[in-house]
Amino acid sequence: MSILGWTVHGDGKKIAPGAVVAPEERLSWGRTIGIGMQHVVAMFGATLLVPTLTGFPVNTTLLFSGIGTILFLLTTRNRLPSYLGSSFAFIAPLTASQQYGIAAQAGSILVTGLVLVAVGIVVKAAGKRVLDAVMPPAVTGAIVALIGLNLAPNAAENFASQPLVAGITLLVILLATVAGRGMVSRLSILIGVVVGWVFAALTGNLGEGAKDAIDAAPWVGLPEFHAPEFHLSAIAVALPVLVVLIAENVGHVKAVSEMTNRDLDDLAGDALIADGLASSLAGGFGGSGTTTYAENIGVMAATRVYSTAAYWVAAFTAILLAFVPKFGALIFTIPTGVLGGATLVLYGLIGMLGVRIWMDNEVNFNNPVNLTAAAVALIAGIGNLTLTVG
Repeated sequence: MSILGWTVHGDGKKIAPGAVVAPEERLSWGRTIGIGMQHVVAMFGATLLVPTLTGFPVNTTLLFSGIGTILFLLTTRNRLPSYLGSSFAFIAPLTASQQYGIAAQAGSILVTGLVLVAVGIVVKAAGKRVLDAVMPPAVTGAIVALIGLNLAPNAAENFASQPLVAGITLLVILLATVAGRGMVSRLSILIGVVVGWVFAALTGNLGEGAKDAIDAAPWVGLPEFHAPEFHLSAIAVALPVLVVLIAENVGHVKAVSEMTNRDLDDLAGDALIADGLASSLAGGFGGSGTTTYAENIGVMAATRVYSTAAYWVAAFTAILLAFVPKFGALIFTIPTGVLGGATLVLYGLIGMLGVRIWMDNEVNFNNPVNLTAAAVALIAGIGNLTLTVG
């Protein structure tokens, strides 16, 4: 298979029982485009929510999400179907460094991405075992839990600002998650945000001038770019995100390996390099950092289509939407109450991801070292421990 060529699966229309569409295959272009649109919908909620919470330009983030995905597919030689969307892990450091401005925040993303590239080069040269030695599950889980729990006060503050709107948003998210099936459950946060926004609009809880801002935004225009600056404190706060990015990328490689019944461990280093390059590129122009998305793994599992062609479709769609300023203006009218309801779930999920790492790897908490690492992370996170560097 050439890097931009795909073999048509069967007749291009149907998938035989028990069969899958492999990464180097595709269905007819009409069906491939349809599946690509599903990937766009799957990544939308998280990719748009991160810049909304952190104040980053939505359209810029969307642009580099699409470009980053293309870069990822090229770096992994079209062997690893993945979409790169905004990483939730960056929410905590970007929130903590808001006082330094978006230029310094972008600089911290750029530096974090470059360090991730360096890690990827080491992993590619030495093998994934180097990660297991340097970052055992006890430490990885503790750091991930710390990142999520440290955001709890921010979620509570947003929730308290508009409790009724936040409560409606939270209720819809929970109902969609518990009672929804398939795509409805996977898009529960996006559904909750949409319903919360509509409720806020009907009850007069949108910000002043929201309608005027949407009306004033043009249909076609360039995204908003920001040159990066480098501030030691902002960089120091962002670097721990590396643990999450590494865990997500390596976990994604494992998941796709299992689903396609192929050994893709040799791509772990390439995946880290690609994500690092994508995050650095985004940070260089004022976009949010990226990561591989589990949401899109769900789409692949549901459709049995692992074709990278569908991800190229999704990437180009994201790039096209980035040049619609009216879309970004609409996203920025989401009120704090809606964000409060959504982040109550999101930040909790980030914290629980750390717990899941412990459980999946059967971390032994009878070991004092493991127990201490977990204890410090939990108290530091819940207590909102903050350190200023520089």
